Amino acid sequence: MTSVALYKQDGSKNGNVELNDEIFAIEQNDSVVFDVVLMQRASMRQGTHAVKNRSAVRGGGKKPWRQKGTGRARQGSIRSPQWRGGGIVFGPTPRSYSYHLPKKVSRLAIKSVLSEKVANDNFVVVDSLSFDAPKTKDFSEALNKLNASTKTLVVLEEDNKNAVLSARNLKNVEIVSAKGLNTLSVVNSDKIVITKAALSQVEEVLA
Repeated sequence: MTSVALYKQDGSKNGNVELNDEIFAIEQNDSVVFDVVLMQRASMRQGTHAVKNRSAVRGGGKKPWRQKGTGRARQGSIRSPQWRGGGIVFGPTPRSYSYHLPKKVSRLAIKSVLSEKVANDNFVVVDSLSFDAPKTKDFSEALNKLNASTKTLVVLEEDNKNAVLSARNLKNVEIVSAKGLNTLSVVNSDKIVITKAALSQVEEVLA
């Protein structure tokens, strides 16, 4: 079993905690991580792009000139695509970019990036992050004592409302629940700070 240090909120060491090797000590699989990150980023796209086609452009109900005898090419509407102000042919339409990969692939990716954080000593386990009231300054001081002042992903157990509210105004800090832990968030962070309770929930989900 892989073992990492367990810290208190004030930054002092409080023993060690064992990690499940099947989750936190596997070999990095860059190909799978790439595929899952690509899927997550695609799912974040709004896909609201749109243009007006010929039927959506205002006007053009009257034939601009008679069919024959003018010497000009026949035209049925001034809103045909070849006209300035006319409809757009084959333009983008609203669509969803999201797609899904097998659950086995997604689980392998999250295990892979978590193992990489543990191997590089960028995985900090803390007894708890508890605050009497929402206060950004207190949360920031706690992270500094845990040497997590860089781009940090904080993983909390469910219903830790004061910690969530305390961290939401901090730059370079992302808060996720244990059940919401995902590959993209881990990849985008320099360090992970996770509570002991959240760690148990993560191992329960990924085991």
